[in-house]
Amino acid sequence: MILLYNIAFFIIVTLGLPLIIPLVLISDKRRKTVFQRLGLIRLPPEVMRENSEMSIKKRVWVHGLSVGEVLSAIPLVKMLNECSAVSHLVFSVSTKTGCEIATQHLTGNVESIFYFPYDLAFSVRRITQKIAPEVVVIVETDIWPNFLFEMKKRRASVLLVNSRLSKASFNGYKRLGFFTKQVFLNFVHICAQSSEDAERFRRLGVPKDRITVTGNIKFDEAHQTLGLEDIEKLKRSMNIQPAQKVLLAGSTHPGEEEILLKAYTRLKRHNGDLLLIVAPRNPDRSGSIFRMFNSAGFSVGLMKEINKIFTDKKFDVIIIDAMGLLKKIYAVSDIAFIGGSLVKCGGHNPLEPAAFSKPILFGEDMSDFADISGMLLKAEGAVCVKDAEDLYDAVVSLIEDDNKALDMGKNALGIFTANKGAVEKTMKVIKGYL
Repeated sequence: MILLYNIAFFIIVTLGLPLIIPLVLISDKRRKTVFQRLGLIRLPPEVMRENSEMSIKKRVWVHGLSVGEVLSAIPLVKMLNECSAVSHLVFSVSTKTGCEIATQHLTGNVESIFYFPYDLAFSVRRITQKIAPEVVVIVETDIWPNFLFEMKKRRASVLLVNSRLSKASFNGYKRLGFFTKQVFLNFVHICAQSSEDAERFRRLGVPKDRITVTGNIKFDEAHQTLGLEDIEKLKRSMNIQPAQKVLLAGSTHPGEEEILLKAYTRLKRHNGDLLLIVAPRNPDRSGSIFRMFNSAGFSVGLMKEINKIFTDKKFDVIIIDAMGLLKKIYAVSDIAFIGGSLVKCGGHNPLEPAAFSKPILFGEDMSDFADISGMLLKAEGAVCVKDAEDLYDAVVSLIEDDNKALDMGKNALGIFTANKGAVEKTMKVIKGYL
């Protein structure tokens, strides 16, 4: 099966080279990662294992695909770092932004941060023989046959943790039948977010005794608490006026800003003091979003530039043009909208505003956070909107009724606090292989 996979992979890569090469050349992010991911650049010395190195403790490799997986992995990595059965702990990512977030949050907790290899046999072999882990922990997703096959050959225990399997993904895997089963059997254990996820893994052929429902470790992400004084200081730094209501749209994707613009244009006629903060998932898009709202006649500021502008300037719209700020800035909002949900992108983490007790709005596609969004809806901590008109109605309702907004925020916080403990359950499973 792995031979057929590699033949198919080789054909696809070969046919795609005319497209792949220009993409690498024009993309700064890809240029800076491609050679290490191919195994053509020497890994950091601290990540490599000496041949003579022997220990009864385990060498552990944790992998998080990108920003979301890295952030959710933080409490698990910290717990592994404190585990006496771990001798070396290294961390890999697949994207440049993921690497930046990992460096920011995990430096000091892991010995090295590096890029995960492309699933080419020679790249996987070259990188994994240098690291030589006994245990590999893959967070949520990024499942690659060559990598899993190589780990099996090396007798390393590979665990898939905080794993979810949407209905669409399940149907896709199911079409591949026997091949999918062989891939998932390379995992010694799967820690599923929910019983529904666990059942889907079982139906794909994973033995029941290799699956444990541990919950979602995103509930255990470190929450940055801000006191009233800190929140007021943050508001002043962003030139937010004391009486202003703030609608924060977090992790937005192309196509959503146009919907936000349509809704916000109406909202400003209803409440001229309403401030909109937009935090695009990709900060590189900040310039185009700035121009879109500016062309519509709004006073727009970029977060990095605000403190360079005279402090009494009042903005209609603020664009967050840097990574790592969103979680904290939810604290200054009155209403939080979760991006990636009004377009087909699966949504983003609604627990970040829930941790600050904010009422939450999101679109119809929250498939990447189906369980969490379902809990929030059921608890009346969130409202689902399907278009600009729905978004307008929901915001007006919350602006006009402070008690309703307060109750929604409390309900959202209740979901956040009631579901903690997934990291400890996950760690208990991992310890069985250390």
